[in-house]
Amino acid sequence: MHRIPRAVFTKEFKEEAVKMVIEGGLSQPEVCRRLSIGNSTLSRWVRQAKNGVSPIRCNRITEEQMELSRLKREIAELKMERDILKKASAYFAKESLKGARS
Repeated sequence: MHRIPRAVFTKEFKEEAVKMVIEGGLSQPEVCRRLSIGNSTLSRWVRQAKNGVSPIRCNRITEEQMELSRLKREIAELKMERDILKKASAYFAKESLKGARS
């Protein structure tokens, strides 16, 4: 099995997500669903923002790095889906052979 690469978020994305919770009046689970991020991730960003700590890491990422990370994550998900489909098709092929012999 392949690991799904860790998501990388821009400073602006993190700030907007925190604003949606603090100023926008949306609940954290709602923001997580809308932005497709983990609840613990958003909770940490909000907690850091309320404590006055910047939720942004020092290392800067480029648009190309973000795109590469997104594509790697998508490839890992597609490989997992492909493997599941292979196993399911093998299972059903085996079951159909049992039915044909009876």
